[in-house]
Amino acid sequence: MKTVVTFGELMLRLAPEGYLRFVQADRLQATFGGGEANVAVSLANFGLNARFVTCLPAHEIGQAAVNSLRRYGVDTSYIARTGERVGIYYLEKGASQRPSKVIYDRAYSAIAQVGPDDLDWDAAFAGADWFHFTGITPALGDNVAAACLTACRKAKEKGLTVSCDLNFRKKLWTSEKAGQVMGQLMPYVDVCIANEEDAEKVFGIRADNTDVTGGKLDRAGYEQVARKLTERFGFHTVAITLRTSLSASDNQWAAMLYENGAAHFSKSYNVHIVDRVGGGDSFGAGLIYAKLAGYDPQAALEFAVAASCLKHAVEGDYNMMSVAEVQALAGGDGSGRVQR
Repeated sequence: MKTVVTFGELMLRLAPEGYLRFVQADRLQATFGGGEANVAVSLANFGLNARFVTCLPAHEIGQAAVNSLRRYGVDTSYIARTGERVGIYYLEKGASQRPSKVIYDRAYSAIAQVGPDDLDWDAAFAGADWFHFTGITPALGDNVAAACLTACRKAKEKGLTVSCDLNFRKKLWTSEKAGQVMGQLMPYVDVCIANEEDAEKVFGIRADNTDVTGGKLDRAGYEQVARKLTERFGFHTVAITLRTSLSASDNQWAAMLYENGAAHFSKSYNVHIVDRVGGGDSFGAGLIYAKLAGYDPQAALEFAVAASCLKHAVEGDYNMMSVAEVQALAGGDGSGRVQR
C-alpha cells in the first residue's frame, strides 16, 4: 500500500447553518478542515496510507482537530503537539449570484510558530512514496516557508514524488511575495497543480483569451500556461483545474493535464454546489491516487476531476467518496439516480 505525507494547517471551521449570512446567524457549526488535511482524508478514504504533519496545541480543541482526522484513518503520529491556538476560518456559503466569503483568524496559530527544524521529517518520510503541500502553508510566515523548504529537500533526498497545489490566497500574502517564496520551492516539485488564476497571481503566467470572472476559458491558453510552467521549473506534470463560475450555486468543472509535451482535457461536468470548499483539494487527492495506482494520463485526469466533482456535493471540507464511487462517475454514470 502506498504512503502519502501531507503538510499544512488544520483549522477549526465555523459556519452559519445553511445559507445564512454571518450577520444573521445566532449559532455556528464547528468542523475542521485545511488544504493538505483535506487531501490526507481523501487519500485515506481511497485506501492509501495517509500521514498528516502539522502542529496543534495539546488542549481539547487541538485534540478534537486530531480526532477529526483519526476517524477517517489518517495517521496523526507525526503531528507536533505545540503552541497555544488552533487557527480558525469562518465560512459564509454563497448562493446564486451572492459569493461565498471566508474570514481568517489564524494569526499566531500553532503551525505559524514552527521552525525549519522543529519537525522530524526523517520519521515522517520513512517508507513514504509521495509528499504534498500547498501554497497556503508557506504563506503563513517566513519560518513556515523555511519548514516547507526543509521538507521538500528531505523528500527529494529520500526519493519521494513531490506535488504542490499553488493555491494562491490574497488574504495571506501578495503576489510578489508568493512568487519569491514559491519560486524557491518549485525546483523540488514534480507535480504542480493550479487553478485558473494561480499561475498568473504567483508567477505572472496568464492564459490568453481568458476572462475568469466573465466565465470565458480558452483551452489553448491553458496549454500554453502549462508549457511555460514546465519550461521554467522542470515539472514532470502540470494539472490545471478549469472552473467556469456561472454563479455561486452552479459551475462547470473540468481540468487539463500536461505531461511529456502533451495536453489532455477531461470531460466537463455541470455542478450544482452544496459545498465547494475543498474542491481543489479533492482534485489533488484524486490525481495523487491515480498516479500512484498507475493510471495513464487521461484516466488519471478523469479520476481526479470526477473526485472533485463529487466533493462539491459533500458538506464540509473533507471528501467522503470511495474509489468505486469516483470510478462510477468517471466511467459515465452521472445520473444521480438512487442506488438501491
